[in-house]
Amino acid sequence: MPSSLTSINHYLDRLIPVTTPFAVALGLFFPDVFIHLRPYVIWLFGIMTFSGALKLTAGELGAAIQKPFPIFLFFFASHVLMPLAALFSSSISFDNPDIIAGFVLLFAGPTAVSGFIWVAIFKGDKALGLTLILLDTLLAPLVVPVTLSVLLGEKIEMDMSGIAISLLFMVVVPTIIGVTLNETSKGKIPQVICPGLDPFAKICLITVIAANSSAVAPVIKFNDPLVWGVTLLCIVLTTLGFMLAKLNGIIGKCGDEKSVPLIIAGGLRNNSAVMTIAVTFFPEEAVLPTLVSIIFQQTIAAIIGKVIIRR
Repeated sequence: MPSSLTSINHYLDRLIPVTTPFAVALGLFFPDVFIHLRPYVIWLFGIMTFSGALKLTAGELGAAIQKPFPIFLFFFASHVLMPLAALFSSSISFDNPDIIAGFVLLFAGPTAVSGFIWVAIFKGDKALGLTLILLDTLLAPLVVPVTLSVLLGEKIEMDMSGIAISLLFMVVVPTIIGVTLNETSKGKIPQVICPGLDPFAKICLITVIAANSSAVAPVIKFNDPLVWGVTLLCIVLTTLGFMLAKLNGIIGKCGDEKSVPLIIAGGLRNNSAVMTIAVTFFPEEAVLPTLVSIIFQQTIAAIIGKVIIRR
């Protein structure tokens, strides 16, 4: 039974570029169904994070920190350059403070836990990949509010403490619990529960995206030029994130194996976490960039991986 569950999970991993847009469609077309799940989003998200954290170890973190230059490059590009690029490009493209805030929030968010799947697929340095995910996740309650406050300032009202607390419960606490259980059991607990938990976490991902999408379904009009403008800029900025991360690998002389997690972690964002924050703390239009990003991000990651990484 565990082997069949593992096979199902690997299959679901490969389907991420399909399942995430499917989840958005569920929320947009059946909002009356999925809106009732909104009160449970933070807890469902915690299960997703916990599932990924069970594969992380403090030992891998320590080994990667001994050579911190790639980590520094990642944080500088992901949390300085990309939020600035999002602010600049969205400000000249849209005369809408909510849309601008949505772009800054999206590219200020932590890297995606699902990035570890792509690091494994493209045979990258798993220890560095896990370290980037773990550090970025743990620092998110500090980094995201500070970035938003510095770049947006008085332009939009934000509940900074609420954002930090949400990130704390969605990503930090489950990560600490998962890593602790993995370390104290020497990998035995993940070995027992991950075969069943990992496929369930994928179902949680679909549910979270659908529930968040349902909250903004009434204001999404696909015949609105604004939606298509946001879509185009989102694709451009997401691709830029991957390319900038590729440049990081070259600057840091990281080699092929270490460049893979830099590219994946630098290009991906934890859209489900960002969207939960946007729906909870921001005006409705601020959710649009993240909603669009969910549809395209994993597909762009697959294309970038095949074109850039495998070459």
